[in-house]
Amino acid sequence: MVTAKQLVEIKGTDVWTVSPIDTVYEAISSMAERDVGSLLVMNGRKLVGIITERHYSRNVILKGKTSPDTLVGEIMDRCVVCARPEQSVDQCMELMTRRRVRHLPVLEKGRVVGIISIGDIVKSIIDDKNFIISELHNYISGEKSVH
Repeated sequence: MVTAKQLVEIKGTDVWTVSPIDTVYEAISSMAERDVGSLLVMNGRKLVGIITERHYSRNVILKGKTSPDTLVGEIMDRCVVCARPEQSVDQCMELMTRRRVRHLPVLEKGRVVGIISIGDIVKSIIDDKNFIISELHNYISGEKSVH
């Protein structure tokens, strides 16, 4: 079974961040530029929160605030759900489902090593199932595995 660390290595270790003193406008612009749905909020090298498109829609737009005048620190989620590198994809999926999050930073010794999304989890599960189907097909047809 694929682990969170392996999934990060497969997808890449790029992590997009923002500071709690940046404006929400800057954060949303950064998300749009990078085509991502969340940014980790860092104070130096320390993870202090996460901001997502959901935070924006619920805490800025619906509350009548403006994104150029609202700071990330005012709307970010300070209780960040994280994964450990050794956790399996299934464990990460269960954690994301139970805690109702779509983005999961992976922390190793307190340091962010990557972030995985629910889309990354689903892709990994589909890839694993397709591999099993291929192996079963090869077994039934008597073909040698190429993996």
